[in-house]
Amino acid sequence: MEESLIYEILSVVEEIPAGNVATYGQIACLIGREKNSRLVGRVLSMAEFYGSYPCHRVVNHAGRLVPGWSEQRQLLREEGITFKDENHVDLKKHRWDY
Repeated sequence: MEESLIYEILSVVEEIPAGNVATYGQIACLIGREKNSRLVGRVLSMAEFYGSYPCHRVVNHAGRLVPGWSEQRQLLREEGITFKDENHVDLKKHRWDY
């Protein structure tokens, strides 16, 4: 994977304001790769090797949290994010309108 692509994705993630979330698909569109939301997820799973980024602010198209990442919910709650249920962010309220 190209390092420039990795940093392009991470620079978009860095722009997501506290109290908002973005979807993998939104980020893919912002970098001009509309059909590559899975690529965004793969890059975010390795983000810790490239620095400190607010990856907890990225959810899937339905607002679902990352399975197996228990800290994500708490980090989002601390930023004032509300949830529709145990595993889904209220996207109508908190989706980032870049």
